[in-house]
Amino acid sequence: MSRTILHVDLNNCYASIECLYRPEIRNSPVAVGGDPEARHGIVLAKNYLAKERGVKTGEVLWQARQKCPGLVVVPPDFKRYLRFSRTARKIYSDYTNKIEAFGIDENWLDVSGSEHIFGDGKTIADTIRQRVKKELGVTVSVGVSWNKVFAKLGSDMKKPDATTVITEDSFRQTVWPLPVGDLLYVGRAAKRKLANRAIFTIGDLAKRNVRDLKLLLGVWGETLWQFANGLDSAPVRQVGEESIVKSVGNSTTTTRDLLNNEDVKLIIYVLAESVAARLRSHGLKCTTVAISVRNSELASFERQGKISMPTFVSGNIAAKAMELFKANYTWDKPIRSLGVRGADLVTSDRHIQLDLFNCDQADRESLEKTIDMLRSRFGSYCIQRCAMMLDSNLTGFNPKDDHVIHPVAFTR
Repeated sequence: MSRTILHVDLNNCYASIECLYRPEIRNSPVAVGGDPEARHGIVLAKNYLAKERGVKTGEVLWQARQKCPGLVVVPPDFKRYLRFSRTARKIYSDYTNKIEAFGIDENWLDVSGSEHIFGDGKTIADTIRQRVKKELGVTVSVGVSWNKVFAKLGSDMKKPDATTVITEDSFRQTVWPLPVGDLLYVGRAAKRKLANRAIFTIGDLAKRNVRDLKLLLGVWGETLWQFANGLDSAPVRQVGEESIVKSVGNSTTTTRDLLNNEDVKLIIYVLAESVAARLRSHGLKCTTVAISVRNSELASFERQGKISMPTFVSGNIAAKAMELFKANYTWDKPIRSLGVRGADLVTSDRHIQLDLFNCDQADRESLEKTIDMLRSRFGSYCIQRCAMMLDSNLTGFNPKDDHVIHPVAFTR
């Protein structure tokens, strides 16, 4: 049975919302940017006027201003963006209960069961576009197809405020001439490898021997070949259905360069406490700890290591992270950003073999659960490690709460 899948994308989400609340900047090139003082000075989003002048998402603000001297930069308001995202999803829910988020501003909708009520996929897409514009004051682009990959491709083809339909009968004429980099999950590295094999368009990819692609890209070679040929059968998850959590992590760009192990230890403990709290909230423990390190020249690496027993205790995670750091960094350059991640997760209620020489593990777990209760009632900063007081400017951030604002990641 053929499906009808919509991909709805809020056009220039952050910038559009800021222009909605600031009428005086609507006719100017606008970028939503981080805080240069906190060394988060990059372009998070831009409007079409800024895009026309070469401003790109992810570039640093000083480069964006060089390209566009009249650029208006406004700080982000993620609570507002999340509110718009939730309100948009309420509109989508009037047409289906199969809504799967792909970031704060994008959603897939399976409306196969609603067409006999609301009309075909294009009619539903147009209705949603009109409602979002009228009720929220921003625009969306919608792709309509029989699978998620081509629906996403369709929403990217015409912007802003447009509906694009890709059918099983016409997708070869519509999709195959497009650059291979437009296909979902084809990142820079894959695009470069494909170009070395004279694969420049989605059609080139679709026509290649799948075995050759597997040799080139591994299992992803076969997956991308299926995508290019319209063979994606992944379902749209129902509202409330969550994907399996594979790892839990946080990272930060620090307010100043880290110069020694003590600086690193402070940041690692802040990140480890966030990771541990999030593991506890999911009822999980990690058996592997991973760190990511980026120096002042933006060179980066990752390392990971197993721990002796599953844990959601921040001290255990931080200790392993520091062990990995000391074993792998020689301080040839200062450090700009750090990340800590717990992986190879297991459920926290599973039976485990206790360590004869680590008898206080249960007490530590109980203590950290008590800290969770205090922080939920009185705020994240009601109780902290004494070490955090050594440099409050460096450690004065809350990655546990901040992490929810980032778009859902996808493989690159």
